[in-house]
Amino acid sequence: MPTRLAGLVFDAEEPAVLAQFWSDLLRWPVTATAEDVVVLTPLAEDGFHGDLRFVRGVRPKAGVNRWHLDLPSVSEADQLALVDRAVSLGARRVNIGQGDRPWVVLADPEGNEFCVLEPRPEYADTGAVAAVVLLSADPSALVGFLAEATGHLIVRNAPPVASLRAADGRGPWLELLASAEPKRSRNRLRLDLVAEGPLRVEVDRLLAQGARRVGDGLCDPEGNEFQVSAPI
Repeated sequence: MPTRLAGLVFDAEEPAVLAQFWSDLLRWPVTATAEDVVVLTPLAEDGFHGDLRFVRGVRPKAGVNRWHLDLPSVSEADQLALVDRAVSLGARRVNIGQGDRPWVVLADPEGNEFCVLEPRPEYADTGAVAAVVLLSADPSALVGFLAEATGHLIVRNAPPVASLRAADGRGPWLELLASAEPKRSRNRLRLDLVAEGPLRVEVDRLLAQGARRVGDGLCDPEGNEFQVSAPI
């Protein structure tokens, strides 16, 4: 039995505030709110597998996030309008060494980087999120593990990029981008997986594939934390 991607988890100083920013930007509704957890549910037409979950987890930001979101655009005017809307909601432009690249790098109200991309044909049908991107020391080596963990299919493995996508061809790409940026602390963003079979069996399977135990959770072969929940 496999595990599958159930969404993304953001650690946040103020979960409700950060969730509202992303809700307004992506136009996805807040569907659950508790004291320390806020959940956004994607619109069905976006094809996003799972949800976005914002949980209270206060820790200083150290360096560039390993995981970030890329947002698509359909024209230069659309890209600029999305950047302006993000800034009006509380984002800010940041420089992480992108130079004169055609995409725009922003940070959300808690400093989490994300990109607003120039128009790209491969992202024309992804919905509100073009890609969920991981900075990786070795994308070609890690992509097989992520395929096993998420249930996504490998559709490209050509350094410096490796890409996966859900079997139904909907929603955002899951992409690994080669980077020398070191991992400095626990990731603020991480994958949320759900087991399709007994939880202990699936955890053992992932450990056999190269996962490691870290604290009371798991991390991938490059040390990126993720969580696995029992079947619902």
